[in-house]
Amino acid sequence: MRIGIVAGELSGDLLGAGLIYALKAKYPNAVIEGIGGSKMLAAGFHSHFPLETLSVMGLVEVLKHYFEIKKCHDSLADYFLKQPPDVFIGIDAPDFNLSLEYKLKKAGIPTVHYVSPSVWAWREYRLAKIARACDLMLTLFPFEADYYHQHNIPVKFVGHPLADEIPLDTDKKVARKKLGLNTNGKLIALLPGSRFNEVTQLTNPFLKTANWLLKQQPDLAFIVPLANPKLRQYFVQQVPNDLPIHLLDGQSHDVIAAADVVLMASGTATLEAMLLKRPMVVAYRMANITYWLAKLLVHTPYFSLPNLLAKTHLVAEFIQNQVITENLGPAVLECLNNPKQVEILQNSFTELHYNLRQSANKEAAQAILSLIT
Repeated sequence: MRIGIVAGELSGDLLGAGLIYALKAKYPNAVIEGIGGSKMLAAGFHSHFPLETLSVMGLVEVLKHYFEIKKCHDSLADYFLKQPPDVFIGIDAPDFNLSLEYKLKKAGIPTVHYVSPSVWAWREYRLAKIARACDLMLTLFPFEADYYHQHNIPVKFVGHPLADEIPLDTDKKVARKKLGLNTNGKLIALLPGSRFNEVTQLTNPFLKTANWLLKQQPDLAFIVPLANPKLRQYFVQQVPNDLPIHLLDGQSHDVIAAADVVLMASGTATLEAMLLKRPMVVAYRMANITYWLAKLLVHTPYFSLPNLLAKTHLVAEFIQNQVITENLGPAVLECLNNPKQVEILQNSFTELHYNLRQSANKEAAQAILSLIT
């Protein structure tokens, strides 16, 4: 059996790796290739291009890399059309993958899209393209599957692998010991993102907020996990000498688990924080032109995953010009100094965790294989 997969970023690499292991449990000799990262490679995947080729977000940022991305797209389309896989799976990266899926489906290759684009929030016109491009949509979240059912598009809610992997209860002190940190005292985690453009947008607001928080509560400690050396180098250059911050290479999961509160960029990490039952304050900034276009087109009251899943304002979220110390600092303090509210929040997080626990990798693999076996 031959299977094509294209993952668009680090979160897609994680999903792809789990899917590959589940597929290989059924078909150990399957050849699985396309684009993936280190986790997919470790699962026995062959990548034709580096994952970083597609790890670009935002209109302006994508335009800068347009020709490189197009060359990659055309090369993969040509390869899979000449050597058709039994099934092709596009993981996230909808602008890239839906176009590729459309070409392959037209040639008679079964296609699956794993991780729904945000059609429920904006660019609903893409539904017609999705219907033409893929035979099956796999969603991580139940509200997405409900949306596709309403529009008569084949869909399967599989849950989220992180909900399967993360225990329902995690011990803060154990996480701190693992990281070599003091098990007592208040600890704030800063997660400015995993992409360079995210980190450049959020580092200074986060550091200014940390400095403000320290003036309110001088006993606070701060910890920051950085995804790669490039991000670490940039972040270090911005840190004031008098700000006590502990930097780590990666280990974001343990950092979130160790924290009392997480100040973080919007994205998959907010789901991880929710599953770890840690209170959070969510922020996001982007290029002004990207934000201006998004503001015109987006039709949802929330952008952070916990709020979207709960369909209510569970966690504080701030976007663009709202991302300032005057907003972020008090929101973090509210989480630190209001234990009863945090307990209510954690109960809501636990309920959402149960809803997402569906043995996602097995469910996704079974849904894919049912198309072709």
